[in-house]
Amino acid sequence: MASRKKPADHVAEHATEAATAQQAGAGWGDVNAYLTDSMQRTFLFLDTLLDRGNDYLEHLEQGTPPLLKFDHELVVDGHDLPQPCNYALLRLQPPPGLPVDPQARPVVVVDPRAGHGPGIGGFKFDSEVGMAMKAGHTVYFVTFRPEPEDGQTLTSVMDAEASFLEEVIRRHPQCKAKPVVIGNCQAGWAMMTLDAVRPELFGPLMMVGAPASYWAGSSTLNPMRYSGATLGGTWLASLAADLGADRFDGAYLVENFEKLNPANTFWNKYYNLWSSVDTEAPRFLEFERWWGGFFRMTGAEIESITENLFVGNKLARGELMVKGAPVNLRDITSPIVVFASWGDNITPPPQALNWIIDAWGDERAIAAAGRTIIYVLHESVGHLGIFVGGSVALKEHDQLVSSLDVIESLPPGLYEMKLERKNGKEAQRWDELEPGDYTVHYEHRTMEDIRRINPEGREEESVFSTISQWSEINSRLYKTWLRPWVRMAATPATAGALMQFNAMRMQRKLFSDNHPAAAFIRQQAADARAKRVQLPQDHPLKQFEQRMAQRITDELNAYRDQRDARTVKMTRQFFGANGLGAWLPPREPDAEVAQRRALQELGEYRDAVLESIGEGGFAEAVCRIVIAGMVSIGAFERRSLRLARLLAQLPNMHASVSPQTNWVQLLKDQARITAVAPVEALNALEQMLPDTATRERALALAAAVMMIEPTLANPRSEIIEFLIGTLGVDPDKVIALARRLTAAIGEQSDEISLPASGSRAAKPVRKTTAKSAPVKKAAMKPAPAKKVPVKKAPVKKAVTATAATAKTKATPNAPARTAATRKAPSKAPARTPAKKARGA
Repeated sequence: MASRKKPADHVAEHATEAATAQQAGAGWGDVNAYLTDSMQRTFLFLDTLLDRGNDYLEHLEQGTPPLLKFDHELVVDGHDLPQPCNYALLRLQPPPGLPVDPQARPVVVVDPRAGHGPGIGGFKFDSEVGMAMKAGHTVYFVTFRPEPEDGQTLTSVMDAEASFLEEVIRRHPQCKAKPVVIGNCQAGWAMMTLDAVRPELFGPLMMVGAPASYWAGSSTLNPMRYSGATLGGTWLASLAADLGADRFDGAYLVENFEKLNPANTFWNKYYNLWSSVDTEAPRFLEFERWWGGFFRMTGAEIESITENLFVGNKLARGELMVKGAPVNLRDITSPIVVFASWGDNITPPPQALNWIIDAWGDERAIAAAGRTIIYVLHESVGHLGIFVGGSVALKEHDQLVSSLDVIESLPPGLYEMKLERKNGKEAQRWDELEPGDYTVHYEHRTMEDIRRINPEGREEESVFSTISQWSEINSRLYKTWLRPWVRMAATPATAGALMQFNAMRMQRKLFSDNHPAAAFIRQQAADARAKRVQLPQDHPLKQFEQRMAQRITDELNAYRDQRDARTVKMTRQFFGANGLGAWLPPREPDAEVAQRRALQELGEYRDAVLESIGEGGFAEAVCRIVIAGMVSIGAFERRSLRLARLLAQLPNMHASVSPQTNWVQLLKDQARITAVAPVEALNALEQMLPDTATRERALALAAAVMMIEPTLANPRSEIIEFLIGTLGVDPDKVIALARRLTAAIGEQSDEISLPASGSRAAKPVRKTTAKSAPVKKAAMKPAPAKKVPVKKAPVKKAVTATAATAKTKATPNAPARTAATRKAPSKAPARTPAKKARGA
């Protein structure tokens, strides 16, 4: 039975409850201060949104000019060309204190026309434009107006851009080098197409966040590619353009981008502004001014893009037609640099790189054709950050621009550019040849390395082949039966109303100073600034607020992941082998077609090379040794290539070498030979270097270029060690000569440490017969390969497979595949599919 509480106990209980309540209140911190801070942040947040609306309206009144950080002048207006278009060429003015080097080649930055306006490439100084100006280049910018010209097509735009490059070249007669062209996002594939059609206008082409292989990717990297399946193909884009009276509204594209990341679109973007409104407002407004500039295309333009590229995937395959002729990406002669990021869910690395496999088929075909392709992979930056991220500009963009001399001097082939910070590391030799915070090298890559970039492989691309065929059927049905009626109903007036009432525009127009509550919001925001109460980040209620915000973000991300998973599952079921794929079977993979073509062409080129494998003299032999050495190491150092330029200027190098000797071209020519006949190329060195003195000088020069001459007794390169023995030269003489060469261009001899007296030296081997034992290696002893017969260039010795950097398949259609190029495989970094792959 319960007992009645005594009065004293009752008083004690109330005292305990009061103390507990007081303690709980203390746990929340100063609640009134938090409420005041929250209310002030709310009015400052709304005040910023009013500014956004005003900025949008002001930008429209100004004619939506490009949002560039730099002053500029109009050079060519596409409106005045024989085939008018809404593009124009601007010359950007560098800020005070940044002089222009008249001898530096011009740089042309082309911004994407993907719904937004131009300016992202020059949004701020720490950008592609700013880094090019910092390096002394004259910078031009290709911009465009909001409305296209009547009858404008992608071909007329391409002709205009060709005219722009011609004008840039004409304005710089003192510069022999062609302009560097940077194509951002959609401008990347546009510039690549122009480069294939007019290669004489281009220097190096940099494709930044640019899709060129549209079916590539995976279910976690870029779910956007599955939208073509859910929408039935390209016919909806045609419908939208017809409803717009032959105008496709770019706001639709921006809306699709926003749907990719609903957490950012509906919550994070605004919460970040509200939570840090005192510091975040300027950045928010700057970005929204560009994000809210919606530009339009003609119906012909959007149809060409969707049918030929995003759904048709015809670019890498060589089926894209321009003026009745197919575009062949293998016709591009200038170096191509591809910059992609693992954090980019709009253009992930497979979409940026798989065109290399589909166009070339084999990395040896790239080298044999004299082409150079380089790619750079960022670990995490999102699609927009790859253009405007300050850290990206100060690292990747800066190093790309400052490495232009090296990029054009690289031997042909496929490379990955690697950047390594110098901080905290021991100073390297010839560090003055690589100023700045990073050291750069170019690692050899193969097609297999690119294939490994995609975690899910390429098998699912067959589904998109079926989707493409399905899209063509739907497009024909729409154009035959519906388009005439839609075009009859659509007028400029109805099209204008559709554009003006688009939700992306309305949210900006309605919430401006024209809003009925604008005056009240402005007054409250002014009072908040005057009496601002800010709380520290460790305030209990602010921490609770952040936890709740993160929970909302997680819920929206979970919704996105479930939505994307359903889309992927539906696509695979409906268009897979058990669905429409049985009725519309996929075509043969482009990679298989390309590989078959590459093997045939390589076999033919190998036969032609073998007929003259022993031709050439001292300079050609040095280039062969350098290439073989660098390939066996696995990479080309930026310092090495700049050092080679200094060494080439030394007088009395050899009787056959003159100031007119084009070492860069010789290096490229010999790289083409070694790509298809690496063993035979080295076996022919005895014929090309007939006497001991010439051989010693050639090996010394090659060792100096590779920066290994101080340690020739135990070098990094087995090729050099092998050739010292094979060619019958004295390693001590080679070392001494190499050191004299580097001393002649400024390196002090006391800076070079000789190997320790106890180190193992490579023994000089006199001229041997084919039956002699191979030279012992300091590191490893590979099994010797069988001697490969060489036409018109008989050789006396067999070259080991490792020393020759190749395993030779003695068949006409299967030239030697270099084994050393597999020494540094590229691996996809570890990441969480749901978060890192979607970083924007």
